[in-house]
Amino acid sequence: MTPSEQQTFDCAPTLTDLQVLDFCRNGYLLLEGVVEDDVNQRVTDFLDTCDESEPSEILAEDWFVEAVLMNPVATGAVRSLLGANFHLPVLMSNHRIPCPRGAQQWHVDGNYNFTLELNNLQVFYLPQDTPVELAPTQLLPGSHLLHNKTRHMDHYGSLRGQISTKSPAGSIFLTAYHIWHRRGPGPGSGLRNLLKYFYWRTTPPCRDWIVDPGLDFATLNYACPIDRMLEQFQGHVKVAKLFLWLCGYGGAFQNLGGQSWPVPANRSGAPYGLPAELPVPEKE
Repeated sequence: MTPSEQQTFDCAPTLTDLQVLDFCRNGYLLLEGVVEDDVNQRVTDFLDTCDESEPSEILAEDWFVEAVLMNPVATGAVRSLLGANFHLPVLMSNHRIPCPRGAQQWHVDGNYNFTLELNNLQVFYLPQDTPVELAPTQLLPGSHLLHNKTRHMDHYGSLRGQISTKSPAGSIFLTAYHIWHRRGPGPGSGLRNLLKYFYWRTTPPCRDWIVDPGLDFATLNYACPIDRMLEQFQGHVKVAKLFLWLCGYGGAFQNLGGQSWPVPANRSGAPYGLPAELPVPEKE
């Protein structure tokens, strides 16, 4: 069934509380080799006959929709982060480049709306093996928590903490739209295809992924990879705010400053400022 016939999709969520929290910290999730080899080859063949930056014609191919857009591993994660009946992609982009190629400038994609909510996911799919020689995307984990403009980033070179999305064929990675990224250097030889598309939230957030009834919001580690780039403890505050929003407790979030929750500490009791609306962990 094509996106024009069914605009939304639902499936069982596959991420746990801690995996969702990890996404809140890092802003991305890499799923290696989840698309079958025969599909990857078929996609590559299709792109060889449709050499353009927006090959949206592939969205009309049932085999592509079922194997890639509705891939069970990828959509289980998407369902966990965007909730039930998420909107399927209606536009396909291909960042197809010949290598060798130099590194791109760091940037945040256009028309982004900086927020500590997660209403969509920008998704990348690699239909061929993409080692470092073929210029895989580089990401800065946690940078979705930084509000910055591309014109203030394009002078940066390598960044401490950056990661490469070098992956085998059939890999898919999900990202928060405003994460810092760039095409890495590609000294090798050959064509690199990189399909990019979007899923959108259609329902209010709630904690309906795989829930751990013993999860204690008071003692969770809300630290993020770019704490060094923020004011002290602001990374904890931002991660906690996003996680609570995804759990459906966005209206309950509060930051009372000082030594209050969610600042990490070895406390003798419940932290001051912990929202009363949060569930109490069940004891074993």
